[in-house]
Amino acid sequence: MLQSVNPYTGELLQTYPVMGRREAEELIQHAHTAFLDWRGLTVAERVAFLPNLITALGEEQERLALLATLEMGKLLSEARAEVQKCLYLCQYYLENAATQLAPEQIASDARRSGVVYQPLGVVLGIMPWNFPYWQAFRFIVPTLISGNAAVLKHASNVTGCALAIEALFVKAGFPSQLLRVLLLPGAQMQPFVQHERVAAVSLTGSEGAGKQVGSWGGTALKPMVLELGGNDPFLVFEDADLDVAAKTAMHSRFQNAGQSCIAAKRFIVQQAVYASFLERCKAISETYVLGDPQHPNTTLAPLASRQFVSELASQVNHSVKEGASVVTGGGTWTKNEGFYLPTLLTQVQPQMLVAKEELFGPVAVCLSFNTLQEAIRLANDSKFGLGATVFTQDVEIQQTCLNQIDAGSVFVNGLMKSHPALPFGGVKASGVGRELGKEGLRAFVNIKTYWIR
Repeated sequence: MLQSVNPYTGELLQTYPVMGRREAEELIQHAHTAFLDWRGLTVAERVAFLPNLITALGEEQERLALLATLEMGKLLSEARAEVQKCLYLCQYYLENAATQLAPEQIASDARRSGVVYQPLGVVLGIMPWNFPYWQAFRFIVPTLISGNAAVLKHASNVTGCALAIEALFVKAGFPSQLLRVLLLPGAQMQPFVQHERVAAVSLTGSEGAGKQVGSWGGTALKPMVLELGGNDPFLVFEDADLDVAAKTAMHSRFQNAGQSCIAAKRFIVQQAVYASFLERCKAISETYVLGDPQHPNTTLAPLASRQFVSELASQVNHSVKEGASVVTGGGTWTKNEGFYLPTLLTQVQPQMLVAKEELFGPVAVCLSFNTLQEAIRLANDSKFGLGATVFTQDVEIQQTCLNQIDAGSVFVNGLMKSHPALPFGGVKASGVGRELGKEGLRAFVNIKTYWIR
């Protein structure tokens, strides 16, 4: 059985029966059959379904937000914002998909030549729990609009959210079999990743999950997008506006209770302003209010499970034994064991576990530097390469960081985030491929060349 458990109360919310192998294969076959009709529509005809989806999202926003809060524990205000972001995604592709998928003529030795963008078939999406709507929508919407069918295998603890998404697309008028939900645990996914009717795979998850699914898909020669973990650096130079930088850093690190792949996880601060920046961060961290994620005064939610609290505590305790110092926080909340206190760690060395591993919770790691090249070296001293943030007014420093930091995205003087118009993904252990923007829309198409004499 799959289970949904309220992270705040520990209450069992719902159980769901796991599908049998035959039922799951029939579901994929139904999605393939729906694809055969769907691919025959023009892009404009597919896009015409999006206004209804936008309307449905608006009508269901409060119900969807509350469901996410109950299942994975995020603040209700953050859940509302997540649903709203899905609406923006739909609006973006409504306005841009037809242009981005239009055939292109390219001059060659032919009378006429170029490329057309044609769908592949059924795309399997394996999605995580931390943004149960946004991460599913940024896979589903471009996948369907480019002419494919989608099968969603969501994280088990947000099964209710997965089924709500499926119902939402039916409500919006999409063919009923075009988007389906697989009710299966991750351990049973290999035969479906390799299934002959599955044309491609999209995974958002951990580095370990990426390696496993990547090996399964690679054996079957499947196109894949793998959006994996991050250990994002947040660089602060001495000319930065420290108040804005500290506020942005703390928001980035502690939003969604720190459970975000693109959160700023390593604060790398120039020595001249290190103490001042840290003082500001400490003051902000101590203003967070822990409590019921549905209450409007709560500003820090519980982690998604008690197991995650235990894992995070183990990582922090290990770092302290290695010589790191806890400036504030550094433990679980005595009133509710589902919470980990907002934590700042200093005296961290680059080789320490907390500087190397992704910490999925409200813990910030603080390091210092003196020179620009030292800052870039520290930023790149990670197996991950998802995003990076830089705070400086110096245009030359900005450009050097943009050129030399190994990351899929570099944000300067602002909050690192995903945006529907901008390609999103990483390098190194942070993944393969891109979502969002025109790159995401074309992630699962056959870019077919034509040449006519």
